[in-house]
Amino acid sequence: MTLWLAVVAVCVLAFLTKLAGYLVPERFLELPWVARVVPLLTVALLSSLVITQGFLDTDGLPTLDARAVALGVAVLLLLLRAPFLVVVALSAATAALVRLWS
Repeated sequence: MTLWLAVVAVCVLAFLTKLAGYLVPERFLELPWVARVVPLLTVALLSSLVITQGFLDTDGLPTLDARAVALGVAVLLLLLRAPFLVVVALSAATAALVRLWS
């Protein structure tokens, strides 16, 4: 299987997954537990992405490096209600400085 065939297959799979979302019956979406759970899915997925990208190395082992320090700076700035672009810029600068010094 070539790389391009794999890319096309993943694109088709992503499209079919999104299409399946439109085919869910309306009565299922109106269930009370669905209305409670769906907003939490975004938070859960984003949290898992932050943990896996911020605190795990390429082997899946926990690690503390520049990414963790930058994440800490981002959390601090968000708690101080800094603008999003400031959070991104200062977190990136922090990661770059930590990598430069280590």
